[in-house]
Amino acid sequence: MKKNYLLSKWLNNDLTASELADFKTDPDFENYEKIKKYSAELKVADFDEDAVLKNIISHKKTEPKVIPLYKNWMFKVASIVLIALSITIVVQNFRTQSQLALNGKRTTFSLPDDSEVVLNAGSEIEFRKWNWSHNRKLELQGEAYFKVAKGKKFEVVTHLGKVTVLGTQFNVKARNNRFDITCYEGRVKINYKNLETIITPGKRVTFENGKQINSTLNTTKPEWLENQVSFEHENLRNILEEVQRQYNITIIVKDKLPNELFTGKLPTDNLDVAIKIIATTYHLEPNRITANKIILE
Repeated sequence: MKKNYLLSKWLNNDLTASELADFKTDPDFENYEKIKKYSAELKVADFDEDAVLKNIISHKKTEPKVIPLYKNWMFKVASIVLIALSITIVVQNFRTQSQLALNGKRTTFSLPDDSEVVLNAGSEIEFRKWNWSHNRKLELQGEAYFKVAKGKKFEVVTHLGKVTVLGTQFNVKARNNRFDITCYEGRVKINYKNLETIITPGKRVTFENGKQINSTLNTTKPEWLENQVSFEHENLRNILEEVQRQYNITIIVKDKLPNELFTGKLPTDNLDVAIKIIATTYHLEPNRITANKIILE
């Protein structure tokens, strides 16, 4: 504080002789002298009060930019919505997609490459949209008809085996221990356990309990698309399960199931006719308990 006081008096030439002598002993005195010398040489232009006033008056005032609170709130909401939408798109593309046909229903849908799939009653398919063009694979439980768009390899994986095709139309059915594959167009390669088989249009191959059955047909698409279900050398248990899926009903057989295999067609749009064919073939008596429950004796 004392030093500042002496510096102020020195700048105003108010120091006494003794104070001046004492002040000159300060280590910074030489720097103070230089500052005093150079500041004395500075010239300041005359202050024009009128000019400054006119400049202030003529200067256009700009209104401060005010962002209402509700706009800030809207920006935040929009950001949240955008983030949520982005997350939804990512999840939908990376997660497993599932298509289901309940008992008594069918489901038709398109895959990412526009291939068409029809799911028969009581069936389900799972696949991933992500990287579909390089990994065209899906998992099937039940039965489905495929009309594949032309392109790269297409695979259908079931619990019994794998079907590989290239731009074709085919039907795959994997129920219990029976694996049926039918080709309507193009070529189909089947991998069943350690066997590899290729079939062409109009051919069907069936695998059941380690046995392979080859057959020929003259249809251009599955019968079940035209409200009929076709069986070839199938046991009664499989037939009844299929009827229950198609009509969403329950069928009970009180006696032991006959061993005879069935080859033929049953309607999927007339339950009474379907039950009558089964009852006549296996010498059974149908008893309809309720609208959705039938007993065969």
